[in-house]
Amino acid sequence: MVPLSFKTITERLRIIDFPKIDVVIGIGTGGVPAATMVAYHLDAELLVMTLNYRDEENNPRYNEPKVLEKASWDLEGKRILLVDDVSVSGKTMEAALQQLKGLHVKTCAMKGRADYVLFPEIKDCVKWPWKP
Repeated sequence: MVPLSFKTITERLRIIDFPKIDVVIGIGTGGVPAATMVAYHLDAELLVMTLNYRDEENNPRYNEPKVLEKASWDLEGKRILLVDDVSVSGKTMEAALQQLKGLHVKTCAMKGRADYVLFPEIKDCVKWPWKP
């Protein structure tokens, strides 16, 4: 397991060339701490979209991620960054993107696959600083 600190994540945020972003949407629950850091770094509004796919041991609970709360925000014309902690299969990110169809959305993950990935070199499990 690879331990990451808040300092390491903050340092990596500083070197990524993000475009101008108006709204950061964190995929709850795992992506919320990461999205909070990204939103603060980008001085952007933070929203949370709650989806559920994996349990506490990281095993899939369902065949597909379930959207627990439909997005009802007015985001027309906004530049959006959708953030999750990890995006390996891309299923959760894709389910969230379906809720934002027709909007200008880029994706970000701490590790895995996205438009912006903070730690593409990490393939192992991560010990996040916000998890006990």
